[in-house]
Amino acid sequence: MLPTGEQFEIRAGDVHAIVTEVGAGLRALSHGDRHLIETFAEDARPARGMGAVLVPWPNRTAHGRWQWNGGEQQLALTEPEAGNAIHGLLRHVVYQVGERAEDAITLVAVIPPQPGWPVALATGIRYAVDGAGLTVTHTVRNVGTEPVPFGVGAHPYLRAGDAPIDDCVLTVAAATTIPLDGGLPTGPATAVPAELDLRAGRPVKELDLDNAFGGAAPAEGDTHVRHHLAAPDGTTELWADPVFGYVQVFTPPDLVGRGRAVAVEPMTCPPDALNTGDGLITLAPDATWSGSWGIRQLEAT
Repeated sequence: MLPTGEQFEIRAGDVHAIVTEVGAGLRALSHGDRHLIETFAEDARPARGMGAVLVPWPNRTAHGRWQWNGGEQQLALTEPEAGNAIHGLLRHVVYQVGERAEDAITLVAVIPPQPGWPVALATGIRYAVDGAGLTVTHTVRNVGTEPVPFGVGAHPYLRAGDAPIDDCVLTVAAATTIPLDGGLPTGPATAVPAELDLRAGRPVKELDLDNAFGGAAPAEGDTHVRHHLAAPDGTTELWADPVFGYVQVFTPPDLVGRGRAVAVEPMTCPPDALNTGDGLITLAPDATWSGSWGIRQLEAT
């Protein structure tokens, strides 16, 4: 078995994606010969959360502890060096194939009740490609008997073809920022300061970020939030439904095989949301939630 299990390829015209059986991660996405995300080898584990699905919470939960129905929940500390629980419960789960076609695949997994997580959730993720790019649709259904809060996120590293990341300009449609220490909030969201304001675009070479942003909203007259990584010969766009009102931006200098990289992580809630309550979605028994985001190539202008 490969480290990420079976590799599922989907294709429509010039758009091609590879999705993994383990974690239902997005391993590759290209339009023709142009890479739209960073990738990793099929015989390797994804580094730094690359392509991961972050359910039932994205980012960190402080000390893995949170309150539900008046009782304390203790999650496994999956970021042991910092003593936190990170990026949900599905990153290492073997998903089952729900539906499959040449241009789309749906993968499903159940989160059972377990230490730290009290209510079962049936989850699905559909990857579909067409001539415009990739659409990713998450579904979550409460298959337990009590309401439960949750959040959803994803962890793609954007790429604009073969352009060096430091030659690119990053635009993030976020109006607020959340102060963090060790990846955990130290206070409420505030208006984004000038040095972190990416709404008009900033050269990536000027940025050193592992920052949480909020207030991500569609421009007037639009229906989606839009973030961009622009190179001289074209732009990669990450769009999202308005429910993805938060975004984590991470610019590590040492991504395996690439060095400098930029993750733009759409999230329905910010770090430590299981404790702060910010952005959480509460799902009643038998209720289903769905939300979408996607990636596409824009031509140079």
